[in-house]
Amino acid sequence: MKKIDSNAEAYYVGLMGSVGFRKKDIDKPVIGIVNSWNEVNPGHKPLKELAGYVKEGVWAAGGTPAEFNVPAPCDGISQLRGMNYVLMQRDLIAGSIESMVRAHSFDGLVFMCSCDKIVPGMLMAAAALDLPSIFITAGSMVPFEDGNKTLVTPDLKESIGKWKAGKISNETFEFYKENICHSCGTCSMYGTANTMGVFAEVIGLCPFNSTTELFCSSNKFKQARDVGERIVELVEENVTAKTFMTKESLENGIKHISATGGSTNAVLHILAIAKVAGIDLDLKTFDSIQKSVPVIAKFKPSSEYNLYDYTKVGGVLASLSSIKSALDLSTPHAMGNSIGDWIEYSNAKPDGVVIREFDNPLLENGCFSILYGNLAPKGGVVKKSGVPKEMFVHRGPAVVFDSEEEVMDCMMNSGIKPGDVLVIRYEGAKGGPGMRELSIPAAMLVGMGLHTSVAMITDGRFSGASRGPCVGHISPEAAEGGPLAYIKNGDTITIDLNNESIDVDLSEEEWEKRKSEMKIPIKETTGILTAYKNSVKSADEGALWLY
Repeated sequence: MKKIDSNAEAYYVGLMGSVGFRKKDIDKPVIGIVNSWNEVNPGHKPLKELAGYVKEGVWAAGGTPAEFNVPAPCDGISQLRGMNYVLMQRDLIAGSIESMVRAHSFDGLVFMCSCDKIVPGMLMAAAALDLPSIFITAGSMVPFEDGNKTLVTPDLKESIGKWKAGKISNETFEFYKENICHSCGTCSMYGTANTMGVFAEVIGLCPFNSTTELFCSSNKFKQARDVGERIVELVEENVTAKTFMTKESLENGIKHISATGGSTNAVLHILAIAKVAGIDLDLKTFDSIQKSVPVIAKFKPSSEYNLYDYTKVGGVLASLSSIKSALDLSTPHAMGNSIGDWIEYSNAKPDGVVIREFDNPLLENGCFSILYGNLAPKGGVVKKSGVPKEMFVHRGPAVVFDSEEEVMDCMMNSGIKPGDVLVIRYEGAKGGPGMRELSIPAAMLVGMGLHTSVAMITDGRFSGASRGPCVGHISPEAAEGGPLAYIKNGDTITIDLNNESIDVDLSEEEWEKRKSEMKIPIKETTGILTAYKNSVKSADEGALWLY
């Protein structure tokens, strides 16, 4: 099965034997178990046990499993300065997998992943390698029940603002910190981790409901065995990753993300995945695709429903059923059959409450607004399905900050007024460097009750679970001379989601005057951040740096 050069075969057999593989084992399809297990990320800790079930499936189907590991940072843990090192790891994960797999000549791959940068990084690796491939995710966190309230991770973030505003006591705040993140698994919200996991399901590389199912469910172990068996069949049939990663399947994935109120970070990641897969996709095309479907579901923090609620009403197959008229139902799935077959055989239907019918949506024209204007010539992204209707159009004075720390300090000291537009710049891919997500400031805004009167714009990112009028990914970024670099306190900014525009009231003469007078700061960096800063592309191109 394996194509090892005859001159190197003795080395391969001998060294594989030294770690316990028999000759008859390595004569079988050798399946790389690409595991992102670690002990410091709740979305990934379950993968150690789950890998054992995948291996059982591989052995049962006549293959030989061989596990190796890659990094897996938790975005929630990596806040503030740690966040400089998170987005960059997406490409590092992809590159490290590609390097390891090419070096060791695996026949097929099972990708085990869960969280924000790991799922897209592994999808990029799958596209680059184009070997037989299947994904499986760890499953979701058990929601925390507090009396008649169900609380999940974004409720913890928003409690920071509530505590600061005096809406909850110190005792309640401490109780939330100790209990809301209730178990392992991905946070039970529709942030980037779960958006990208579900995306992998829809494009055909991951079993349906792998992502939304509770991490501790027996279904997860059954899925793992199924995946282990199926990957051996795909190797024997020589069915590779790009069989499933097609223009049509990516369009299905984009439509489903938009229809279910997915993460703004998915825009970055899908542009990057498409680039590696050789599929032509830019920001304007992404926008056109996502607008073609209505929003038929919203989950925490944009509604009261969590990921387990999603599973209980039929999961991804139920939401796909709702929008099936907008999909290419002929696209194949790695677990067999087509996406249309899976929808039909499952008999999953929208329940009308958690998942709406196509003709009775929550919102028309997708969950995102891609904004353009003199503040964002190459675009900015907002999750309009998480924005209060009264904030679809907002006009107010700029309050300018040159870092996430500056805006947080201002918020903690009650320096924000209703009507303001908070401008956080030099947080882009080059400027950060690392395009940090402003997860905590965005959640604090909600917790303080200011998300209905204050907007926030940045060349950085927001958590996929952010809600409120938060416009991110503004391109070109400030560090590259983008318009945000020349905004001053008091400038009047208009954000209009209805007309998809973001502008500041400045004359051409004033723009030129400021460009000649204002200097862009240069941040000193060391180590890998320097390599990243020097090579990363802009947000509208997916913020790629290794591909």
